[in-house]
Amino acid sequence: MDHRRQAKGSNPSREFRRGQNHMAAPQKDAYSRLLSQHHSSKFRSYLNQFAQQQQQIEESHGLAVSDTIPDTSEAPSRKGENEMRETGGRNGYSSSPNKGAKAESTLSLYMEKLNERGEAGENLRVQQGMAVRQRHSKRKDTNTSQDGDVESGGEGKQTGSETPQHDASLFRGPSVEIPRLLETSVNKGMAHSLRQGAVFPKHSNDGGPESVQEQDKKKKLKKTQKKGRCDVRRDRSEYSDGDLVPAGQVPRSSEKQSLSDRMTAGQSPGRGFGSNATPNDNGRHRNNPGRGRKRQVFEPYMAPQDVSAGLKRSELLQGPLRINPKKYHEAFLPSPDGLRDIFIDGIVPRNRALNGDVVVVKLLPREQWKVIKPDKEGDSDAPGGPSERAGSAAPGIITVEGGSPDLIIDAQFDSDKDGPGSSLLHSSVKKLNLNTAGSACPENGATPTSKPGAIDPRNLADKFLQRTAKVVCIAEKKHSRAVTGFLKLLPDKEFAMFSPVDHRVPRVNVPLQDCPENFSARAADYANTLFVCRITEWRDDSNFAEGRLAKSLGQAGEIEPETEGILTEYDVDFSEFSKEVLGCLPQSLPWTIPAEEFKRRKDLRKACIFTIDPATARDLDDALSCIPLPDGNFEVGVHIADVSYFVEEGDALDSIASRRATSVYLVQKVIPMLPRLLCEELCSLNPMTDRLTFSVIWKLTPQGKILDEWFGRTVIRSCVKLSYDHAQSMIEAPEKLFSVEELPPFSPEHPVDEIHQAVLNLHSIAKQLRKQRFEGGALRLDQLKLSFTLDRESGMPQGCYIYKYRDSNKLVEEFMLLANMATAHQIYRSFPDQALLRCHPPPQTKMVDDLLEFCDQMGLKLDFSSAGALNRSLNDELGVDEYSSARKEVLTHMCSRPMQMAVYFCTGVLKAEALFRHYALNVPFYTHFTSPIRRYADIIVHRLLAASLGCGPRVSLCQSDVQKQASHCNDKKMASKRVQELSADLFFAVLVKESGPLESEAMVMGVLDQSFDVLVLRYGVQKRIYCNALPLRDFHFRKVGKKPEMTLIWAAESETEAPVQQELSIFTLVDVVLKAEGPMKYSAILKRPCEMMS
Repeated sequence: MDHRRQAKGSNPSREFRRGQNHMAAPQKDAYSRLLSQHHSSKFRSYLNQFAQQQQQIEESHGLAVSDTIPDTSEAPSRKGENEMRETGGRNGYSSSPNKGAKAESTLSLYMEKLNERGEAGENLRVQQGMAVRQRHSKRKDTNTSQDGDVESGGEGKQTGSETPQHDASLFRGPSVEIPRLLETSVNKGMAHSLRQGAVFPKHSNDGGPESVQEQDKKKKLKKTQKKGRCDVRRDRSEYSDGDLVPAGQVPRSSEKQSLSDRMTAGQSPGRGFGSNATPNDNGRHRNNPGRGRKRQVFEPYMAPQDVSAGLKRSELLQGPLRINPKKYHEAFLPSPDGLRDIFIDGIVPRNRALNGDVVVVKLLPREQWKVIKPDKEGDSDAPGGPSERAGSAAPGIITVEGGSPDLIIDAQFDSDKDGPGSSLLHSSVKKLNLNTAGSACPENGATPTSKPGAIDPRNLADKFLQRTAKVVCIAEKKHSRAVTGFLKLLPDKEFAMFSPVDHRVPRVNVPLQDCPENFSARAADYANTLFVCRITEWRDDSNFAEGRLAKSLGQAGEIEPETEGILTEYDVDFSEFSKEVLGCLPQSLPWTIPAEEFKRRKDLRKACIFTIDPATARDLDDALSCIPLPDGNFEVGVHIADVSYFVEEGDALDSIASRRATSVYLVQKVIPMLPRLLCEELCSLNPMTDRLTFSVIWKLTPQGKILDEWFGRTVIRSCVKLSYDHAQSMIEAPEKLFSVEELPPFSPEHPVDEIHQAVLNLHSIAKQLRKQRFEGGALRLDQLKLSFTLDRESGMPQGCYIYKYRDSNKLVEEFMLLANMATAHQIYRSFPDQALLRCHPPPQTKMVDDLLEFCDQMGLKLDFSSAGALNRSLNDELGVDEYSSARKEVLTHMCSRPMQMAVYFCTGVLKAEALFRHYALNVPFYTHFTSPIRRYADIIVHRLLAASLGCGPRVSLCQSDVQKQASHCNDKKMASKRVQELSADLFFAVLVKESGPLESEAMVMGVLDQSFDVLVLRYGVQKRIYCNALPLRDFHFRKVGKKPEMTLIWAAESETEAPVQQELSIFTLVDVVLKAEGPMKYSAILKRPCEMMS
């Protein structure tokens, strides 16, 4: 139900444009796709059977039947005839026995003869119907498929299909919900099949057989009509419920109108909605009151007061929208009760909301919920289970499998008015089954799930259902509405089509005046140019948004334009800081600490304090100290840059920092939250330089037990800047005497052996703290992180490696965690309704249950009873061989799926302290205190801590202000994480292109019904491999309980060789080759088993 599924007509001018802008084959219309799916099986056999039935009835009534051999090669040339035959039913015209009706369809004439001879000349109408085509609008619009095909809609001020329609209010009669086979199968397929297999005699106006000359004249007339036809078809999924007009019902205004009257009104016989009349035709809307109205694609948003009332009554639900990046017609909303996510199926129910938006949804009736198939058929929510085609369609939907889009097929019959011929037709249509999966079409008057063998959601337990909903309001537009993509020229239009790279975002109409000056004349020159577009509006009567072109980034595939596009899409502010902001910084440089500050702070400049950071880090915001005490204990300090001293609440610098909320770390650079003068100079704890800090100092036993604790503002002087590599070398060689040359410059006041011993003491205590944490129930889910080596001059990637998390990293982590937890307790005690803390909700219950069931089938005994139990089972169940770490990584990925994101919050908002808890750390209170240079949340915490200690002003933020800022920090942190991932993906794609193909072992981490996911062990990347991209003779997917398995049958390389069979399941080791595909894409190809590397 999305743009990708739009059904295409065959417009010659459109085909020409498609050939210019897109090399892919034109998309078939919905009927053609359907026919191609079934022409060789049930559908073809049914049509032949139906034709034979008609022939037998003809013969029994004494009608002459011509013996002709079906010739499918004539199908394309007779498309115009088929369309003309449709229009009688489309307009609701009855097949009256009046002799003046020249152009009525063969099927209608046949039914007429049946009625005349079988019912003694009784005039009974055979009603055929179909859902109304798109409504015309006055705004210019276009229709574009997801693969880049562009359709120009409308003539002059008309838009969309040239098919007029009748207002829904003009249709009457009881409506019965059954699949719309009458439109696709009867009007087109059956008439076509009957014409080929059993051709009935044509009759002239006087009732006798037509002469050859008369038939030739009709053919010429039809050809002329066909040339002027503008048949722009659209996918039925584009329509909202209100746009589906009951079929088979006759408009009152045309019930008694003769064909000659319609011709007088300006409609050609048999043309109806396919007329090529110009917009100025006087009779254009005479019998179509709704013809000139705008087609409403989306439902209007609910009024704010109704939304508020619905949320209070729990009739509506609110949450962040998550759109599947691989299948963008699928969207999800977290369930408030922690059960399975709420499913939003299609673009129309999503109602113009974009990924990340906070939306309000209304649940659909239970009979429209998605059915999660039982184990024997496959559970789509099971980890590693099929997700490509799993789940039941909503009522009224027949899922045509085999890779084609879902088709929405419906029809309605008025059983009281059906004649003998239509009764036969009706009963025959009901027997037709187009679902290869085995579900049947609904009976007349029955719901689609009431047929034998079908699944009715109303009769299933909740565990087999996934609730579905539609968006009724966008509470907050979190998405930036800025997207990167490409421009496509639309001839004779005042706007261009902007196609976003992110398929979750709609196509956008942008004014031509925003485009480059010579774009209209030389559009091909910009085919590979990346642009930024900002969406300004998306109206409810258009499939496409409207926007303005912001800027041109440069050539697609180059690192800098692609990076700028990523930053823009995720609303990362990478502009230079304004003069007003820079004016908030000290102007006299070099800056020195004022004398009065020494009086307000504890002076620690003589202590052995040092930093441990990545070798390339320049914003050093934390330092450590460890001083042995005479009693055998240690005084351990964590010293954090006092950024809040420079960033005063309410000034311009504070404003920009609060908006940016976080620094963003890319592969090649950092987008700082604060000006570099602060980040790298005034606040950075550079060695042998006096710096202002906020310190937490404990008295600890060698076993890590806290005996005393102190908070306060301090002044320090770091004696050395150690990298993680330096600290790791000291940990691994405790007895070694390091020379001056082996370490970076250090203060002469603290010799190398003193620094070395301090590192060893911190490591010893950190090990105890870590042991206590995990024994106390903490959980750590490590995921592989890819790092790059870059060329100094070009900045291009030269190589990559998986970042190793070592003891030196763990050392720093333990004391940062300890400081954050201590600070959380301090500020919550002082400000129970105003403290900014960080919580981590427990995993989603339903997903955990599914994972446990799946792991049980795999023979893995995971314990999700607590975070600590899960951590223990992850480390105990995977063996100790060389691939145990790979298996743990695969299982960690599965365990991460049910996990929720940790978030900032204001304590006054959540009244129950149980909700403050951090699930992974298994602690009651936690916050962020240790990185104020790169996180704005830490600055707020510093201000709260200073106020609680009486060494700073009281924070002016009220409870709602703190919560608002916390929510903003959550959004920015999530965006920053995603940008960092995309930056790594970008550089790895460049590396594959420049250095590939790359070979590696991989481990299967998920098996779907037509593809499988692998973890590439050498590079830590995850890729999906599609079976249809491999040289396979066949493949078979199956489920053993909940365990998915697949058998690949490789085609023989020569006639003398037998096909090779390969079995895949979770944890299977395979070999893959990574190959570049396009500028910024790469794919993983599975190697044949016989080619396995040694």
